[in-house]
Amino acid sequence: MPMIMDESLDVDDLFGDPASLDLGLSAPQPTKGLAQRVDEMRLLGCCQKIAWSRMGCIAYISQDSLHVAVRHLVCQPSDGKWTLSEEYPLNQTTETHGGQFLAHICWNESGTDLAVIDTSGRISIFSISTALNNIVMSRQTVLDQADDGAQVVGMMWVNINRAVPAFNQAAKLNGRWNYSPFQRKPIGPFHPGGKPALACVTRVGTIKLIYQNPDNRWAEISAELKTTSQSDRILTHAAFLATPNGVLVAAHSLSEKISLYRLEVTWNPSHWDPNPQRQATGALAFPVPTFGITHYKTVNPGRLFTTKKSETENLAESSSSKNSLYQLTSLDIIAGQSDNTGNSFSSPWILAIYSTPIHAPNHAARPQMSPSSVMVRWQLETTNLSLHPVFEELVPKKASGQNKTKVELRRLDDISSDRYVVSVDQIEFGNVLAVTYDDSSVSFFDPRTMTSFIGMDDPNTVTSMSQAGFRYPLDVPAGLHTCFSPNGCVSIALDGEWQARLRLMEPSFDSQGDLYDENKYSAGIAALALAFGRGCASEYNTDDLLTILIRNLSPDAQNAFINEVYRALPISCNFTTEQEKLMQHQYIPRCLSVQAALGFQNHFAPRNLPSSVAWAILNLRHTSVLFAFFLGYTKTAKEHEPFDNDVLRMIYGNTKWALDFSRFILDDLFELAEEFEPVLDDQEAFVQKLKSTSSLSLTLILASMSRAFLHFICRGLRGLSTGHTALPIPGNTRMYYAELFQMINNSPVPTNIYEKFLSEVDNAIRFTYQKAGFEDNERRTPEKELLVNSRIPAVLIPAASALFKQIIPGIKAQIDQMAIYLTDYSWLGLSNDRRTEYYRRTRQVDVLKKIPLRGFMLDENGIVEPGESQQGKDQPVASSLARRRCVRCCEISGDTSTPRSALYFRMVIRMQVIRNCLCGGMWTFEAGAPAPDVPVRKVG
Repeated sequence: MPMIMDESLDVDDLFGDPASLDLGLSAPQPTKGLAQRVDEMRLLGCCQKIAWSRMGCIAYISQDSLHVAVRHLVCQPSDGKWTLSEEYPLNQTTETHGGQFLAHICWNESGTDLAVIDTSGRISIFSISTALNNIVMSRQTVLDQADDGAQVVGMMWVNINRAVPAFNQAAKLNGRWNYSPFQRKPIGPFHPGGKPALACVTRVGTIKLIYQNPDNRWAEISAELKTTSQSDRILTHAAFLATPNGVLVAAHSLSEKISLYRLEVTWNPSHWDPNPQRQATGALAFPVPTFGITHYKTVNPGRLFTTKKSETENLAESSSSKNSLYQLTSLDIIAGQSDNTGNSFSSPWILAIYSTPIHAPNHAARPQMSPSSVMVRWQLETTNLSLHPVFEELVPKKASGQNKTKVELRRLDDISSDRYVVSVDQIEFGNVLAVTYDDSSVSFFDPRTMTSFIGMDDPNTVTSMSQAGFRYPLDVPAGLHTCFSPNGCVSIALDGEWQARLRLMEPSFDSQGDLYDENKYSAGIAALALAFGRGCASEYNTDDLLTILIRNLSPDAQNAFINEVYRALPISCNFTTEQEKLMQHQYIPRCLSVQAALGFQNHFAPRNLPSSVAWAILNLRHTSVLFAFFLGYTKTAKEHEPFDNDVLRMIYGNTKWALDFSRFILDDLFELAEEFEPVLDDQEAFVQKLKSTSSLSLTLILASMSRAFLHFICRGLRGLSTGHTALPIPGNTRMYYAELFQMINNSPVPTNIYEKFLSEVDNAIRFTYQKAGFEDNERRTPEKELLVNSRIPAVLIPAASALFKQIIPGIKAQIDQMAIYLTDYSWLGLSNDRRTEYYRRTRQVDVLKKIPLRGFMLDENGIVEPGESQQGKDQPVASSLARRRCVRCCEISGDTSTPRSALYFRMVIRMQVIRNCLCGGMWTFEAGAPAPDVPVRKVG
């Protein structure tokens, strides 16, 4: 009689209850698709199926490996929640790759260019044009030949030659967090013309540099990597790392050897002059690169892994073992970490992941203690070679001074895991090494020491969100393809059904009722502020941080974050004296943007007061910068360069907006003055009423930042008015300018009167500060309180009293009060009345041009729908004009085309509104908007 186990009978079936007995006799089933994932990682080093751009665009290869689709984070206009957008396919990828399977995708450093690589080694490149879902092809695969030997096993985009501010850490001193900014120097090689370029290694050991010339055409050079034997020429994996001494290249061959090279790229000429005249004469040729390759070292790690040091406790006592099943599945070079000054870096190191195949014959029978993946590391150490003292006298002093260096690879302790490692990413600006496993869990390590970020060892020092206790919950099915957001706090996992799953980091300072762990809470807020500061300094998209803040933080914690951000960057909110510095400040728009976004509820509801203040200042800044750039250009414009009508329409719309906005502030202040009139002589009653008043206009007029922008706008209005007669403006353009001139000069509040009003407020506030003994540095605190929290500080109460008692009564006699009272301000979207709400629900204003977009209505979700024609309700307007919607503030721009004139192009480039909204959010296309000359249908 055969034994039960010999016949492989199911024990659960024998007892009739599949849930009644679990003897642990069967091995756990691996995750769906894990065997295929491990196999492709073993066979080809370039097999990344999903990647997140630093501009916020998520690209991933389809399940059939024939298509590429893009998505992004987006704020829903209907409820203000952040979610993944719908999928937008890149149809050109299938055509240009001729049906070949797509193997790998990768974004460049700035996040604007996407490389798509197929299994034959052909590379296409796509670029983000004017929106996250408007991606155009810049390089086709016809330049490459399909060849199995040309398969790409490793690649790297060339960095951009631009130094950026960076932040190393946050340290608490005397109860306050101090941040350590420094200037991060760029690491070459660089393209002299500032164009994109990428380096790659093929399966047969050829290294290529593919680069774009200044005429936008693509070229390439190639060279062979030196190998020690014939068997080392077939490669499976390669990794790159740019260092100050050249590009390090690590390559793994079929013979299981890892070779280290140094790659030097030299350009001739080393500088490119973009002067069009020199290019036309041919005096300066396009830069041409050449390679210099040095072979450093070759190591044979074998398959002997020391597993004494383990990531999990159940492997802690494992001994050294030799298992022929282990094969390389990932190869990386981890960058060295910089000090607080950014001048000194630790040595980089090589990281190799070895895993056992899922389909191995004895996989199910492997001992439970045997690790599934092993992380093997080598530290790069550089030593100076010196002669023995006996020979030093024989060598000339000049020659002895030329010390040679030697590179050694020192093997470090291996780290084992009972789970399969499916990806390794250096996130949070290189401060964290994220290791993702087949069960979707993510472990975070310190790249300096490879110690795990399990808890917060030092609550007074913060280097990253991971170190401060933020973690990814196991709330999604196992994902075998994962990518991290620009700031590392959100990830996307493709599950077994190839569905994109959004994952958000969660803080560890969860509340118990209304109580927080103060140390964890403070460190968590500092970590978020540090991440935001790093993202702003490097011009990374910060929508991922916004998603974390809105979903996981209470309103009080969000406010604490905003206050911490203003200190981290740092930003002085005091512009009572040095107003000119405000126009060029790079961080202020980013801070105002996140402050405005945190108070956004939906497209129809008004923001809270701090959010409304930030949103109003962003719009004031946009108009101020537009006027300054336009007037600066008109002074140097050539007679044969006509003014672009689109530019004049933008100037006209912003001028009308600026005039109406200025009158809106006065109208609101006049009403407030009437409310405060009974208590003006009762100081205590006045203070109490002022504390209970929430007024956008009063906050804007008292805050020095918004008042400075109002000064700039008045200066621009004066320049536009005088330019009507001073500039040589041709025919049709003069008609636009005449209407603009008439609008400015017929305003019920003359520009000079409004400037006088602002100057009187300036003097009252300056006198108040001086009387209270506040120096310039001391004024930062009340100005920040006014800007961030919209609370009028005690020191500014006398200035508010002077505003209502003296300044407002004085200006009333100099303006047309009835015209101000009768003006319809609903289109500005700043009030909380029913008329403004109705306008929001039925109309939309171009956020850049400040022109109402006619001919469409908004549905209950804030989505653009076609309106009705003039002929009747039964004749819908057939139009497919596209609109762009900001993914952050949900505002719309009706201008979707690339600027056609040199004036318009130069202006929008300087204003940075080609890809970005005025709030800093990215654009995304919306189709189906009707023509602008059709009246709106009323909803009600």
